[in-house]
Amino acid sequence: MWAMLAPTAAWAAGHDWLAGIDGSTRLSQISIPGTHNSGATQESWPGTAKCQNLTIADQLNLGVRLLDIRCRHIDDAFAIHHGPVFQGLSFRDVLDQVTGFLNANPRECVLMSVKEEFTDSGNTRSFEATFDSYVAARPASWWLGSSVPTLDSVRGKIVLLRRFAATATQGIDATHWPDNTRFDANHLSVQDDYQVSDAANKWRQVSAALDAAHADTRGDVLHLTFTSGYLTGLLGVPRIPELADQINPKLEKFFTPDRSGHFGIVLMDFADANRCRMIWQTNFPKPAAAAAGGHP
Repeated sequence: MWAMLAPTAAWAAGHDWLAGIDGSTRLSQISIPGTHNSGATQESWPGTAKCQNLTIADQLNLGVRLLDIRCRHIDDAFAIHHGPVFQGLSFRDVLDQVTGFLNANPRECVLMSVKEEFTDSGNTRSFEATFDSYVAARPASWWLGSSVPTLDSVRGKIVLLRRFAATATQGIDATHWPDNTRFDANHLSVQDDYQVSDAANKWRQVSAALDAAHADTRGDVLHLTFTSGYLTGLLGVPRIPELADQINPKLEKFFTPDRSGHFGIVLMDFADANRCRMIWQTNFPKPAAAAAGGHP
């Protein structure tokens, strides 16, 4: 079950929409806009690596509350990559933007998926040890619990979704992540089919995952639906925008203005204000939608 409040003009905006949700609500019971490969704004060849048009800070201000951060481990530090393509950002840059946002909006929280990306180089310690050094620099900014928290327990915090191996228990464990598939494991239900044969099939996977999240009443399972992926072009070259241009309009149609309820975390390529708003507004049903039972 999910327990929300009706939005008011004081806080019904992208930068602080979580402020209006009952603090006893678990994050798994909230519809949350997210971005796939959140730091990927650059590419060396059109259509092959860029997944977002907006900075991390701009994404957060539009309502994104899950960031998918891909870190190359190099010289005992993290550089943000999409595959081999450096994105002109360090992990410190990302954290500066996230903590700056949370300082300005202390009733919000940000889930952060952290994954090792590309080939490591020049390191004297493990990926885990380097991550720990970033946490040690800002310990008050992190929530590293292993279960799905309530909103009040993580307001003002970064909630770790850990996609890297660790010797200590920290964050929600997402190390079991089979490639290019759908799976359920450890408080997670994930649809991440990204090698796409055609857009129609991808949308069937997305809509099925969204419907499954809506129907799930367990309360302790984070549903992550990746609407992202790529179609394959000549010589196997990925065509990321071509898929996004077909899937994103379908998302807008799915999240009609009167749709309400819990749809999990929806990770998008090329997120924008309209799609983010349509997703987070499902947490605040209009009276007519609520009376009708929410899900048309």
